[in-house]
Amino acid sequence: MKYQVKRADELTENEIKTIINLWEVSEWASMEPGYFRSFFKDSEFHFLIDSEEEILALIRLNFDFILEIFDKKYHFAEAVGLVYAQKKKGYGKELIKYIIENITERNLESIGFCLSELRPFYDKCDISILHHKAKSIKEKSGSKWIPSDDDDILIFNLSDEKKELLNQLSSENNAYLIQ
Repeated sequence: MKYQVKRADELTENEIKTIINLWEVSEWASMEPGYFRSFFKDSEFHFLIDSEEEILALIRLNFDFILEIFDKKYHFAEAVGLVYAQKKKGYGKELIKYIIENITERNLESIGFCLSELRPFYDKCDISILHHKAKSIKEKSGSKWIPSDDDDILIFNLSDEKKELLNQLSSENNAYLIQ
């Protein structure tokens, strides 16, 4: 296995097809490579690949992620879209190890999100989890602010100050996703 990082404009057409297939997002199924590269231009893709250059696991870092908390804007690298070609092989856990090492070396403040049923996986990966805090993040839907679909905030690499800030989120203290 080998760890690899690519920007969207560095991805091959075959890699894009594989990513789209692994993600299984119906709205993206027919996305053309040029549009994919443009749509994810503010992203970086982290892979585990095998000796034939086939993707075993991938996760995306979204650099266009801004939360407004207590009237101040904070930029984070959002770790999102973790998938693997085969379950129960350890690919996801291995990729998490590599991405944490990468973002820590680069001093990138990075968070992710998960549903409560995925907590055991992230616990095994030694990811710090802020339980039940993601619902306090509101996203714009039309003219309304709605709570996130996720339950928890995952701390990949974060200063103590920002971790405490996120830990203060509640139904009375919301964060707002700025798009």
